[in-house]
Amino acid sequence: MFRISLSKVPLSRPVFPSIQNAQSRTVATTVRCNVPRRADIPSPRGKISTPQDFLKAIGRSSETKITIDSWDAFWRTSGWDMKNAGLSIQDRRYILWCMEKFRQNQPIEGFAHEERPKKKIRGRGPAVQFGKRIRSRRDR
Repeated sequence: MFRISLSKVPLSRPVFPSIQNAQSRTVATTVRCNVPRRADIPSPRGKISTPQDFLKAIGRSSETKITIDSWDAFWRTSGWDMKNAGLSIQDRRYILWCMEKFRQNQPIEGFAHEERPKKKIRGRGPAVQFGKRIRSRRDR
């Protein structure tokens, strides 16, 4: 929710040079309230009828990481609640992202995916090339 307050601020010079009588300007400021946005609670559809079904459908073994019995309680769960339940940041972000996609009526098959595998080669290149260990290119 936003509030707009208007105030007159006197100026030493006009805001618009072409208008000689403009000696003050109106400044608009916004103040944001700490009221969270109430998101819609989607209705169960297809094979998804419980929170455990949803967590199982999005994968990444999410159903073992958090347990919520009620459909309404699941959709009112925030990131802070998940943090207090002990979920890692990657799991929280993935579950919240999937919840938002489900709210937007996107099919689960379209957005659920496994996590990216770890990199096998780190740094600027492999340490071994053509069967020989690369240490330095200068002559010794």
